[in-house]
Amino acid sequence: MKRIVILISGRGSNMEALIAARDAGRLPVDIVAVISNRPDARGLETAARAGIATHFIDHKGFAGREAFDAALAGCIDDFAPDLVVLAGFMRILSEGFVRRYEGRLINIHPSLLPAFPGLHTHQRALEEGVRIHGCTVHFVTPALDHGPVIIQAAVPVFDDDSEASLAARVLTQEHKIYPQAVRWFAEGRLSLVDGRVRLAGDHGSAVALVAPGGA
Repeated sequence: MKRIVILISGRGSNMEALIAARDAGRLPVDIVAVISNRPDARGLETAARAGIATHFIDHKGFAGREAFDAALAGCIDDFAPDLVVLAGFMRILSEGFVRRYEGRLINIHPSLLPAFPGLHTHQRALEEGVRIHGCTVHFVTPALDHGPVIIQAAVPVFDDDSEASLAARVLTQEHKIYPQAVRWFAEGRLSLVDGRVRLAGDHGSAVALVAPGGA
């Protein structure tokens, strides 16, 4: 069974989705630790109640990003994970850290990458007037929010959407696709070929998502 470490900075709702999928038998992994860069992260309590080891390494106690990343990597390596999962971890990681876990470090981003990397994705989607928005699970590379895509989910954008309503619709999909991506990794079905992710044994179905959905 694959061992995973989850990194969070706050509530960790995607972490909660992973724990729920594990407990329901849909995610055959051992979540060996949850680590936060904030000692007051609510997700640490959730993980502890689920019987998962928790740690925090306060980034404010370090002189720079590289020093913090080195301490974080040391903590992660104590658990010898097969996969490191970023679940609302609000830190930009150094190139050295990313290279250390290359091919076994994944993130979920609230947009259909490569559109809207960075912050405030939902507000930017509304300002641009896009009709389809969504979320992306990807392997992490030194280029921020530009790693190889594993899975994406799309949602329609409605004329009366607010940033909050759109964010909620996207978050529902995040909680579905992140456990799926981790499951594929655990099953050994993901491979990287020429910088793109290949999924073994599944070609999916040809379904078009059209928004707005009028005839």
